Amino acid sequence: MIILGTTSDISQAFIDKSLSENSDKYKKIYLVTSNEEETKRFAQHILVKFKQESEIISFDLMKDHDYSVFDHIDSDLLFCASGYLGKNTEDGLYNLSNTEHIININYAKLVPLINYFAQKFEQNKNGTIIGLSSVAGLRGRQSNFIYGSAKAGFLTYLDGLRNYLFSKNVHVMSVIPGFMDTKMTAGMPLPKPLTATSSKAASIIYKAYKKKKNKIYVTSIWWAIMTIIKNIPEFIFKKLKM
Repeated sequence: MIILGTTSDISQAFIDKSLSENSDKYKKIYLVTSNEEETKRFAQHILVKFKQESEIISFDLMKDHDYSVFDHIDSDLLFCASGYLGKNTEDGLYNLSNTEHIININYAKLVPLINYFAQKFEQNKNGTIIGLSSVAGLRGRQSNFIYGSAKAGFLTYLDGLRNYLFSKNVHVMSVIPGFMDTKMTAGMPLPKPLTATSSKAASIIYKAYKKKKNKIYVTSIWWAIMTIIKNIPEFIFKKLKM
């Protein structure tokens, strides 16, 4: 298993869920990270709890471009939870550094890296790619449309990649979380009925992965919410404070 976004709460919960369900474990889990210290603690956790070997690969999407550090990897599962929320619109809209960081981490720098692994899977005629996007990518809203635009691009990329790789026996699953109780959203006033924990999300994603689902919402109510939001006429929508 290859993990992009290793320090993500959902990534770590997904690994825990996968290991608890698989008695044979994995030959090795590759933890790709820009935060080695935190990742080392998690690697120790899965070693002690599950006797699972892992390899930490230091890679910063904003700085590193040499994919040869991944050439030795032998895996047929890629789990991608890389993401950066950035500042809200009022604080970050005209902050160039904030804009570039959001776009790069959520899309521009991420897509070429996934393409690297997609090519390996295609050559092996086997593999699964799981990518996490966001409900923010389903319609641009004034509160977070820079982040939402990057997630929208990522969703479209996953759609196309799934279509392209289908005949190559490589499956691509898009995951659309709603509100998540994670480190990235710490301190935000999220409504509990619409918010999922990392462990709940991991369980839902794992079950969908085993069933080879194409696109899932982590919390089903978000399908209904976003269907309504996407169908609000623009002349009304632009007047709303969303």
